[in-house]
Amino acid sequence: MAEPNPFLRQKLVPIRGVPMLDSLVENWPAVEAVQARPDDLLIATYPKAGTTWISEIVEMIYHNGDVEKCRRDAIHVRVPFMEMIFPGHPTGVQQLEAMKPPRLIKTHLPAQLLPKSFWETYCKIIYVARNAKDEAVSYFHFYQMAKVHPEPGTWQEYLESFMSGDVAFGSWYDHVKGWWEKAKEHRILYLFYEDMKEDPRREVLKVLRFLERDVSDDVLEKILHHTSFQEMKDNPMVNYGVVPSKFMDQSVSAFMRKGIAGDWKNLFTVAQNERFNEDYERKMAGCTLRFRTEI
Repeated sequence: MAEPNPFLRQKLVPIRGVPMLDSLVENWPAVEAVQARPDDLLIATYPKAGTTWISEIVEMIYHNGDVEKCRRDAIHVRVPFMEMIFPGHPTGVQQLEAMKPPRLIKTHLPAQLLPKSFWETYCKIIYVARNAKDEAVSYFHFYQMAKVHPEPGTWQEYLESFMSGDVAFGSWYDHVKGWWEKAKEHRILYLFYEDMKEDPRREVLKVLRFLERDVSDDVLEKILHHTSFQEMKDNPMVNYGVVPSKFMDQSVSAFMRKGIAGDWKNLFTVAQNERFNEDYERKMAGCTLRFRTEI
């Protein structure tokens, strides 16, 4: 009988109080020791908040709209996931150490767990936040297909875990609020997924200004087309189709599933929505962050 794969259906283990995948804990000392560089760009998000989308947008900006250069390898190679460890592949830290500047780096870490060198170098950071209800739904489907995560259980069971912060990378509430506070004192562009869906052109222009870059109208159109949901869904270099199905079973749920705002309405019951709203009001009390649950 084959030994169970330790990377599949991992348990969650706390790092400084934040639940993390067991394999990430093994790699944690190396993550904490990462040395940021002033010309790094860090892309930070809670899982399923548009991480791949903003990563591909920035890649296209860095390569002046050259689609072929953005097809040279999978997105998780071009924009390494700093804290990740994956069987048979270099760790995220090892990928970063081998990269030539300027580096694009992805993380799902809450602000309090980010290696201190990122704050010390004052490098630029783009954070994308998505409304909590759509996050819960998207992350539930992701838990089902991305088998490094624990079994999600039923939607009701998973929703309780999400609300209590007992999911990989911890509480959504703590995550978005922690980065919001950091944005007051660091070079952080804080974007909202719903704004990106509503007007991609406007939000890409924000990114360009933040990066102090300029592109022609033709290049801007290429960026917008290449990073549209359908183009990315069909692109094996960004849709994680290259990842073996034993780790990401896209027959269960596509990595790029719907890419919309307001999908929570298709899964939340009336009772769940009422309970979620009450809990949300308590946890977000006193915070100036405002999210839209539909557009």
